[in-house]
Amino acid sequence: MREGIERHYDKGDYFLWQGEVAKYIGFIKTGSLIYTAMSADGTEHVVGLGAAGEFVADFPFSLSGIPARTSVIAESPSDILCVSTRTLRDRLKSDMELREVVRVSTEALFGMVYDRHIALYTKTPEERYRDLISFDAHLFQHFSLKVIASLLNVTPTYLSRIRKIH
Repeated sequence: MREGIERHYDKGDYFLWQGEVAKYIGFIKTGSLIYTAMSADGTEHVVGLGAAGEFVADFPFSLSGIPARTSVIAESPSDILCVSTRTLRDRLKSDMELREVVRVSTEALFGMVYDRHIALYTKTPEERYRDLISFDAHLFQHFSLKVIASLLNVTPTYLSRIRKIH
């Protein structure tokens, strides 16, 4: 990522807008981000979270020049190392090692998304909450109750009840 440029995003700043072609893929150095998608009625839904040490992109669409399916918004002040999607696309044409990294990342992301999709049908909100907290016990230090509730597809009131029980 020697071609990268560090950019700062304040809380509420957009790294990427839904419907636009991404200019960058990033690595979150500090801070936290949320991935959101709008439903037909204009309701915003949190569909993913990002934290320090993770890559940020509407993957794999960012690499393909396809309009983003999600918006990515800073949930807290964030410093992100940004690399141009054009630069990455050009390097992918000749860099086999980078292609392998993208292939492995795609498989991992697909597995995570597929597991979350199945969990929406096979697990209770309480089970999904426990799974999420087992992944990151400090989640509520980085994200609001409202954000986590939206990610779990429950109301903030219902999530509060779940937290009291567990």
